[in-house]
Amino acid sequence: MPPEGRVVLDARDIARALTRISHEILERNKGSEGLVLLGIPTRGVGLARRIAARIAETEGADVPVGSLDITLYRDDLRKHPARGPQPTELPPGGIDGRTVVLVDDVLYSGRTVRAALDAMGDLGRPDAVRLAVLVDRGHRELPIRADHVGKNLPSARSERVMVRLEETDGQEGVWIS
Repeated sequence: MPPEGRVVLDARDIARALTRISHEILERNKGSEGLVLLGIPTRGVGLARRIAARIAETEGADVPVGSLDITLYRDDLRKHPARGPQPTELPPGGIDGRTVVLVDDVLYSGRTVRAALDAMGDLGRPDAVRLAVLVDRGHRELPIRADHVGKNLPSARSERVMVRLEETDGQEGVWIS
């Protein structure tokens, strides 16, 4: 059952946004050399894999993909029930000296990204870190901005943005309610 609310992106819109993000990443990096994509669980991992597949189609080279669990680095664990830790999987060769693109589904307050930066600091020292998100809904609480955005979605704080991906949810789309 799709979530209640207005459809903001359907499956085709998501595909186009990820293709655009992939090309922007390649353009900014001047190719795929030295890139690593780290998805933030849950949906950021699937998005990172999709971006890597599009980069491979364009460049003919595989970009390493991993996942970065941020659960224990969050500063709001008391406010929100904690989910169980997800796996952190670094690609072979790690992140030292590489350009890491963090990938997530929705950018909101910036606290998830701050936690990801803290978690990454315990794992290595990349040359550069960039951020790619499917949806940027605004309302930042920290001075964080995405380098690559699929859709800017102005929203009220009281609204919910729900991303569903085929590989994790069995359906595809972005809804706002």
